[in-house]
Amino acid sequence: MSSLSFFRPVLLDAIKGYRRKTLVTDVIAGMTVGIIAIPLAIGFGIASGATPSQGMWTAIIAGFLISAFGGSMVQVGGPTGAFVPILFAISATYGYDGLALATMMAGVFLFAIGAFRLGGLIKFIPYPVVAGFTSGIAVVIAVGQLKQLLGLEVKLPAEALSQFWGILTHLSQTKWQNLAVGLFSLAVIVRWPKRWSRVPPSIVTILLGAVLVFLWNPGDSVATIGSKFGADAMVGLPSLHWPNLSFERFQQLMGPALTIAMLGAIESLLSAMVADGMIETRHDSNQELMGQGIANFICPFFGGISATGAIARTATNIRSGGRTPVAGIVHALTLVVVVLVAAPLAQYLPLASLSAVLLVVAFRMGDWLNFKDMARGPKGDYLVLLVTFAMTVAFDLSIAVGLGLALAFILFVKQMEAITHVRLITEESDVGLGGDSIRDKPVPEGVLVYRIEGPFFFGVAEKLEDALDSAELTPRIVIFRMRAVPAIDGTGLRALEILWHKFSRRNTKLILSGVQAQPMKVLFNAGFVDKVGLDNLCPNIDASLERAWEIVGEPKPVDPAAAL
Repeated sequence: MSSLSFFRPVLLDAIKGYRRKTLVTDVIAGMTVGIIAIPLAIGFGIASGATPSQGMWTAIIAGFLISAFGGSMVQVGGPTGAFVPILFAISATYGYDGLALATMMAGVFLFAIGAFRLGGLIKFIPYPVVAGFTSGIAVVIAVGQLKQLLGLEVKLPAEALSQFWGILTHLSQTKWQNLAVGLFSLAVIVRWPKRWSRVPPSIVTILLGAVLVFLWNPGDSVATIGSKFGADAMVGLPSLHWPNLSFERFQQLMGPALTIAMLGAIESLLSAMVADGMIETRHDSNQELMGQGIANFICPFFGGISATGAIARTATNIRSGGRTPVAGIVHALTLVVVVLVAAPLAQYLPLASLSAVLLVVAFRMGDWLNFKDMARGPKGDYLVLLVTFAMTVAFDLSIAVGLGLALAFILFVKQMEAITHVRLITEESDVGLGGDSIRDKPVPEGVLVYRIEGPFFFGVAEKLEDALDSAELTPRIVIFRMRAVPAIDGTGLRALEILWHKFSRRNTKLILSGVQAQPMKVLFNAGFVDKVGLDNLCPNIDASLERAWEIVGEPKPVDPAAAL
């Protein structure tokens, strides 16, 4: 990494041969996505424990930087629903200053993951874990919007279950005018005619809600952005912010920062994969993570919050004709115009209408149908889904993902153990065909032949011990047939070394037959081949048996058929 050759935004390739026709479609798509992003940016900002202005400027700054420095042609970035419960909890515990520093730290982690070409590892996170925490986050977002929908003026805890219980105990304080505006907004979004799909229902919803509140708001009973954050909440440029830096602060925020980075990486790459499927392109996952890292590092300096690739806005960008990162940049510029021109009008936007928008986003965010589908699949995967979902709702994302990955890992080990076998082979039991079988081949007395099948990982090392212990006598030579072993890990290697030491004490020789490329490389690099002896690594069973006759020092019996 002595040069910046590892850093190449896809925008540089997109502008080569850029045509006027493409510019027109990108501009139209960018403006469309910019309009749709207005209620989402404001709503996610408020729901995350920040202000409407912080949500908007995050969409502007992060949206611009992700498109300019990312690795996807059509990815649109900004604040998203997945971050809401995490950011709200961090803000409630450490304040915005802690949230800003955690976001900057997450930006550094994201950039490092991309710079060291580790972006491809994200795809190895099991789908049940992703579906579980995504659906859990949807529930947390929905619960978090009930307070604004009902117009409650009570302080609630950050945990979703405690919030829900607090809402139930304060239902008598519901403001029916506020609830009426929220239900009206929900009805507009849900019942919006499909033939008018080009007109974003979320924008129409908050505009109609604002008109309704402006014409009818007895006693200011319906909460608005102006009544909660002030009439000038959206006016003006963001002020510069420098978080408090200290080693103790870094220690406190390491966990939250890693959670933000992990979720940001997963969501952005999932969004990029969805985009690739829609327009048949291929994103650069490492460059995308570096772009995400730059955006998350810079945003907090301007009062912003965490951002990542947004699936809904990216899909809208594609459907509207966006084909290059220019569309994402135009989306950010559109939001700048809105903030500078229409910001004073934002004070009339009712919070209940914004809650309605986020409730619909939460419902569409969850993988609800997959709960039914996965219930008919492997029970272990369904258990991982349920546990991750429950832990996300009951506790937080880091616990949920950690436990989900641990369960998925245990299931993986059990599956690997189930497909790996160690068998003692005799002339009668060998079912191999042709030259790979030991049928009708003389085996020296005191020589045991074992076939190992499947990956030789730590989960199956005990099987090897059990198979060897089943032998009644101490063998003179043990042959391990490893043609069916595609891979070996450190624990498997350790098990072989322990067995070799036992064999050495008993004066038992070890021969390895048909070792494949990956295990052979591991054995050479670890020096195990030097211990066993290069002569004792044989390409096939015939050569292994020849070597066994050499070691025992007895003449090999002549096959009468071969002599003829």
